[in-house]
Order: sequence, then structure tokens, then C-alpha cells
Amino acid sequence: MAVNATLGALEAPQTAKETAMPGGRLTQPERRQIALGLADGLAYAEIARRLDRPTSTVTREVLRNGGPAAYQADAAHRATEHRAQRRRQTAPRGGTTPPQAHGRDADAVRAYEEAFTAVLTQSGLPAMMSRVLVCLYTTDAGSLTASELVQRLGVSPASVSKAVAFLEGQGLVRRERDERRRERYFVDDDVWYQSMMASVRSTAQVVDVARQGVGVLGPGTPAGTRLENIARFCDFVSESVARAAEQARDILYAKPAAPPDDPV
Repeated sequence: MAVNATLGALEAPQTAKETAMPGGRLTQPERRQIALGLADGLAYAEIARRLDRPTSTVTREVLRNGGPAAYQADAAHRATEHRAQRRRQTAPRGGTTPPQAHGRDADAVRAYEEAFTAVLTQSGLPAMMSRVLVCLYTTDAGSLTASELVQRLGVSPASVSKAVAFLEGQGLVRRERDERRRERYFVDDDVWYQSMMASVRSTAQVVDVARQGVGVLGPGTPAGTRLENIARFCDFVSESVARAAEQARDILYAKPAAPPDDPV
């Protein structure tokens, strides 16, 4: 087949310019090989083995550029070049990267943030909201002001404001005023619990509306039966999610019991 023939051609030795050392940036032919591997249904680990690359490199590359269903080699290559150019333009004078806390590697942190953002975006969260959330998650304090988010993300205050309003509505972020009366945005340890409970409440509304439809369209009719099945399914799933979320929070965030007092 043409796909296999192309794959074979890409597996042929490349020129020195096109061949990347392990750990270096992916080349355009490598990205095309990744695209062909995805089209053939290969796992990330197998694609990485054929490229002699770490599996994490392939995983990050795919998730950062549309996911396995939408990955396009040439578009991914252009996007990477654009990101690199943008980083060069916004780099501090002298080309140095600001020091990271705890001896972290700045490039590794940036790559992780991009991969994390891509995962959230693929799950359905809008891109700017994903970037803000990841920025908060990867901050040791778990909180940032609007101006700090603007500086870190290189976006407008309006973009940050819109993203925070959306995330707050989903229960993923909360806001408080600090001692300087600035709005500060927080992510808490139980942020996913709060988000799941918000989802449960939203699903409960679907259940109510579906059951209203049963009364309007008539129980026992094809349409009424369909709506009743929707209501039962959503009711069962949301109840299970709420119960699992409660159990997980109780187990994961339980405080250790205080040691008993020594007998006198």
C-alpha cells in the first residue's frame, strides 16, 4: 500500500541535517513517521521504538498537536517552529531563562505545561482556560494574581478575566482578595471533587428535564421510553460519581489521627 511504501521510505537513512540525535528536537520526517504510525494504529511506545526516541517525547508531541485523531505532521512541525520563534522573541535579554524553584529544569517544565494543556484541551476544556488552569496547578503556592497570569502566559488581562470566570463557574478555581486588595485565584486540593459535584448537579438537571419530557410525550411511547432511559442512565451515573467522589475525598484527604496521650 502507499502508506506502507511511504513509511518504508521514511525509515531509510536520512541526511545528516534531517537526522536528530536522541533528545534533540523532532525532525519533520520523524513527525511524518509519527503520523503514519498513528494511522496504522500503533501505540506510542512502538512509534517511539521505531524512532529511537523516549515514549514521553512521542506522547507529548501528539498531545500537544491535536491528539491521535487529529495529528498532522506538517502542521505540528509548523506549530513547533512558531512556538520556538515566539519563545525566542519573548526571552529575557541575554537569552537566559528565569531560574526555577527547587532546581527544576525550565525547558522540561515548559514542555510539561504544554503537554498538560493539550490533555485538558483534548478533554473538552477551551484552550485559554486550560492554559490558566495548568499555570495555577504548576505553581507551588497554588495561587496567582491576574497580573501574574498575564505576565506568565503573555496574554491580555481580558483573556485572563474571561478564562477565570469560566473556570470559577465550573468550580475549578476560586478567588479571594489578598492583603493588598488584589484578586488572587486559587486551586485547592479538592478542586476535582468540587468540579465533579458541579457536574453531578448539572446532570441532575438533565434528569429532571428528561422526566418532564416523559410526562409530555407519554410514558410507554417510543419517545417517552427513550427519555426515561436517558433519565435512568444519567441518574445512575451521577449517583455513582457523587458516591465515588465522596469516598475518594474521605480516603485521600483524611487527616492522620492524633497519637494517644502518654499515660500518666
